[in-house]
Amino acid sequence: MSKFIKDEVVEGCVTGIEKYGIFVTLDEYYSGLIHISEISDGFVRDINKVANIGETIKVKVLEADDDTFHVKLSIKNLDYRINKRNSSLIIETKHGFSTLKKQLPIWIKNRENEKK
Repeated sequence: MSKFIKDEVVEGCVTGIEKYGIFVTLDEYYSGLIHISEISDGFVRDINKVANIGETIKVKVLEADDDTFHVKLSIKNLDYRINKRNSSLIIETKHGFSTLKKQLPIWIKNRENEKK
């Protein structure tokens, strides 16, 4: 009997992204591919916006080959993001760290005054 069962939803780590799909490692032996056709029913303009390398996502097992340890995967119609808050990119503001740089001396001085 296969370790992974058809239509089972499991977690995996994104290890690579190519034009044709996303590579995912499921455990120390099994890895698989989410073919671009298994990402969405609609057109996928930029596959790099679907997942990030190193991100843990939920995937649906379509097929598992126990001889090659390869699994065909899908995220179509699946809420695949595990931690949605961490999955979005952080956009730096025009101020960057300048606010912290400005405030740091004030915080240090206030802390020193508190110790007295």
